[in-house]
Amino acid sequence: MTSDKNFMHQALEQAAQALFLSSPNPRVGCVIVDGAGQVIGQGFTQQAGGPHAEVMALRDAAAKGHDVRGATAYVTLEPCSHHGRTGPCCDALIAAGIGKVVGALTDPNPQVAGRGFERLRAAGVEVEVGPGGAESRELNIGFFSRMVRGTPWVRMKAASSLDGVTALHNGKSQWITSAEARADGHAWRARACTILTGIGTVLEDNPRMNVRDIPTPRQPRIAVVDSKLDMPLDAHVLKAPSGCLIYTCSQDDLKIQTLQGLGATVIDMPNAAGKVDLAAMLRDLAQRGTNELHVEAGFKLNGSLIREGLVNEFLFYQAPKLLGTAAMGIANFGPLNDLHEGVQLEFHDISRIGPDLRLVARVQGRANF
Repeated sequence: MTSDKNFMHQALEQAAQALFLSSPNPRVGCVIVDGAGQVIGQGFTQQAGGPHAEVMALRDAAAKGHDVRGATAYVTLEPCSHHGRTGPCCDALIAAGIGKVVGALTDPNPQVAGRGFERLRAAGVEVEVGPGGAESRELNIGFFSRMVRGTPWVRMKAASSLDGVTALHNGKSQWITSAEARADGHAWRARACTILTGIGTVLEDNPRMNVRDIPTPRQPRIAVVDSKLDMPLDAHVLKAPSGCLIYTCSQDDLKIQTLQGLGATVIDMPNAAGKVDLAAMLRDLAQRGTNELHVEAGFKLNGSLIREGLVNEFLFYQAPKLLGTAAMGIANFGPLNDLHEGVQLEFHDISRIGPDLRLVARVQGRANF
């Protein structure tokens, strides 16, 4: 029905307000509509440990003096049925006397996975799985990846000239793209749970890797691939407010203890070649609650992630300039002997950001889960 689509669209707009906020929980919105078709309450999921969308919408209705008994709740994801840091949302809806729930999608979390809908039906609440499923899944693609595949949604960001140059032969790269593109890039940082870089970038640039150009209620965690544990003790990433994870294969106990004393978490994760096991690292990040992993690294780590087939999506910013040869590219992988060996992509979004071009491209088959 058209009204269902409209109300679910409003719920999705609520869910979008949790984009920078709810990690590692999904971004969920809820709109409560009375029998006359009037919205009487709405809300979205708060920070982890805070109220979920359904509870926020019930509180909003109560604060406005509305009676929700018999009303319809439009929710962008199945109401949870388990006890975590908060109580089950399906129980809150039942206790409030909600008459009907229209949900966009079944929650992929094995602790829920249809049980919320079942509990509502058992309590006499009418349940429909309605419109908005594709939009809700897209908004929560990292959460779905973590729950279904056990790995985060890996998004690799790079800024370059039109001929693919990310830095000149002397290492100069600030700034290839515009201030508008940089601010947009910070918005993509802000939506991530964790930002990943390599020790090469830390040693060369000593970046903060935080969100600065836009307001955000939370800072993502930082993760660094550092096989030999070359991390400088004065590195900015060690001061990240949400913590710094260092993945290594070094057995330097003194350096490990020193870094841990500075608040870092050092994780020994070697592969057979004596490098960091990147696939195992992704599984570990998922277990630590990472839905979306935002990669901002040099061409070596970028190349390794691409070669191992671990990237789901590319976020490219391209400036309208050419920077020529003998310069650094986006990723070091290859050489390839045939064109079909290349990474096959599908454009997901193409936008102008200030004077620059933003391309969001997904690896074929990596979004099918």
